[in-house]
Amino acid sequence: MRTLVLLFLVSFFLGRAQGELDFEKANSLYNEGGYAAAIQAYENILNNGLHSAEVYYNLANCYYKQNNVGHSIYYYEKALVLAPKDNSILNNLAFAQKMTVDKIEPIPEAGFLSFINAAAKLFVLDAWAGICVCLMLIFVGFFTAYYLSYSTRKKRLNFVFGSLSLLGFVVALSLTFHKEHLSNTEKYAVVFSQEIDVKLEPNLKSESVFRLHEGAKIRLLESFQETWSKIKLSDGKTGWISNSAFRAL
Repeated sequence: MRTLVLLFLVSFFLGRAQGELDFEKANSLYNEGGYAAAIQAYENILNNGLHSAEVYYNLANCYYKQNNVGHSIYYYEKALVLAPKDNSILNNLAFAQKMTVDKIEPIPEAGFLSFINAAAKLFVLDAWAGICVCLMLIFVGFFTAYYLSYSTRKKRLNFVFGSLSLLGFVVALSLTFHKEHLSNTEKYAVVFSQEIDVKLEPNLKSESVFRLHEGAKIRLLESFQETWSKIKLSDGKTGWISNSAFRAL
C-alpha cells in the first residue's frame, strides 16, 4: 500500500513538472509567432488532463492572432469559468467578441435576481465551498471563545462576531447552492460554423427563424435525438440548431 502511494506521488509530481515544461515550450512558440505550433502544444497539455485558466487563455490568444473567432471566444470562455474575475481574460474576450457578425443585445435581468446571479458568479464552486468552510471555522472559534470567556465584554464581542460569521456562512452557503444550480441548469456553447440557420423545429425542412455566425454564444435548453439542440440567445430568441454547428463549454 505504501509503495502504491509513493508511486502515485512520484507520478503526480513528474506529470506536473512535465506539464510546466510543456507550458513553457508552448509559451516560447507563442512569443516567437509560431501560433499553429503553440496551439498544438497547448492542446497537448489539455489532452494530458492538465487544465488551467492560463492554458485556456494562452490558447485563446493563439487563435485570436489567427483571426479564428469561434475558437478564440470558446477558449476565453473556458478560461473565464476557472477565473471569472480575471481582467485580462475579460478584456481579450471583449476584443474577440467585436470580431463576431452577430450583435446580440442581452435582456436585463430583474434587479434582485441579477444581484444574486452576479454574486454567485464571483467565484467558482470550489471557492464558494472553501469560503463556507472558513466561515464555519471562524464561527466555531468565536463560539468557543464565548463559552470560555469570563468577561462580560469579551462574551458580548464574541457573540456579535460569532453571529456575524454565522450569518456570513448562511449567505455563502446559499450562494454556493445557487452557483451549483446555475452550473447544472445553465449550459452554454459557442457556434463554430461560419453561418448556420436556426430552425423553428428540429429538422432541416423546418422554417428558419434567424441566422447565427461563428463565435456566437448560445445557451443550451434541451436536446432531440442527440443531433439537435434547442438554444436560447441572451436577447430571448429561441430555436433549434444542429449539434455539429457548436461546441459546448
